[in-house]
Amino acid sequence: QVRLMESGGGLVQPGGSLRLSCTVSGIVFRFAELDWYRQAPGKERELVARISSGGTTNYVDTVKGRSTISRDNAENTVYLQMNSLKPEDTAIYYCHLPQSYHWGQGTQVTVSS
Repeated sequence: QVRLMESGGGLVQPGGSLRLSCTVSGIVFRFAELDWYRQAPGKERELVARISSGGTTNYVDTVKGRSTISRDNAENTVYLQMNSLKPEDTAIYYCHLPQSYHWGQGTQVTVSS
């Protein structure tokens, strides 16, 4: 059974940082491509960042330069480090396996003073 479990969300002030984690079970993690998505209130879910099995990364323009996706194959975990957070980064952040279309339950990120 494939499971994705996110953690690390919370309330942070503008300009602050958060690191989101997603631990995956039920797959051969080191072969998996992994995504972080987010969905803000009233908006569609959007792809934020992707990391390939080989470590190649891609980002949506709105987070490029402020966020870093990384993976630890020994821990079956993918991370999203977010810096210089803005109120418009407020959303539920989801971990996603594109090859099998599995989703995590999401973790709330709120950027507010």
